[in-house]
Amino acid sequence: MALASTSLASQVSGGPAQFSGLRRSQPLSVSAPQAAFFKNVESHISLSASSSKPTRSVVAMAGTGKFFVGGNWKCNGSKDSISKLLTDLNSSTLESDVDVVVAPPFIYIDQVKNSLTDRIEIAAQNCWTGKGGAFTGEISAEQLKDIGCKWVVLGHSERRHVIGEDDQFIGKKAAYALSQGLGVMACIGELLEEREAGNTFDVCFQQLKAYADAVPSWDNIVIAYEPVWAIGTGKVATPQQAQEVHVAVRDWLSKNVSAEVASKTRIIYGGSVNGGNCAELAKEEDIDGFLVGGASLKGPEFATIVNSVASKKVAA
Repeated sequence: MALASTSLASQVSGGPAQFSGLRRSQPLSVSAPQAAFFKNVESHISLSASSSKPTRSVVAMAGTGKFFVGGNWKCNGSKDSISKLLTDLNSSTLESDVDVVVAPPFIYIDQVKNSLTDRIEIAAQNCWTGKGGAFTGEISAEQLKDIGCKWVVLGHSERRHVIGEDDQFIGKKAAYALSQGLGVMACIGELLEEREAGNTFDVCFQQLKAYADAVPSWDNIVIAYEPVWAIGTGKVATPQQAQEVHVAVRDWLSKNVSAEVASKTRIIYGGSVNGGNCAELAKEEDIDGFLVGGASLKGPEFATIVNSVASKKVAA
């Protein structure tokens, strides 16, 4: 699905976006600072708060109609600590209208699969660009499917900025994973210096374009916006900062892929999400869930984040 490159200014030149279907059906009201933000977005990323929204009835979530919460365990855990975490997760009461996924380290996937409630699906944290073979240290989508994984996390900032994976390589991974029936949590996000330079949208749109150029369909993709400066730092984007990027991402999808994809694709937030801030973040209309790091290693707190969907219902 090849796309022409587009500038940041062209993405927002039409003003606040409107979306059909399950998404926004009315113009998004914006404050004066936000209007200035959209006009000058290439030179400045606005940090202003959103204007208040009128009360409205509960609306269906994007895609499957469900909030989406993923837990990325990263390179953490042991057999004993994971056994304790699984006990906590299995005993948790989780809202029914949430898709819940956890991503253990590769070597513990089988342990998790054999012990975790079927209520929670399993993801891997990475996969190779094609079939298995002479690729030391890699794991293929086919192997992930064989062991019971339903999802894979791709494009995470630690893969981009520590391991050195580039946009096109990540897009290739995503396309192959989708072709083998895995769902993809497709991560995007800017570094602190990129935000401070006013390049948040440029960076996110470039990363989105690499996915769009490679994937045959968006049906099984969840976009995870994770500002790199908020991952594992204890800093978190304000609900308004996260919302404005999510709106821009959805607008980009509408203009560059299709209005249907923009309407259906779930866009989740990641970056120091925890039990204390999830409820306020969940109230934002275009935040369709979370990708959780450290807090996903604590069963009760992860359950609190999953159940923050209740705030989404109240906000709606």
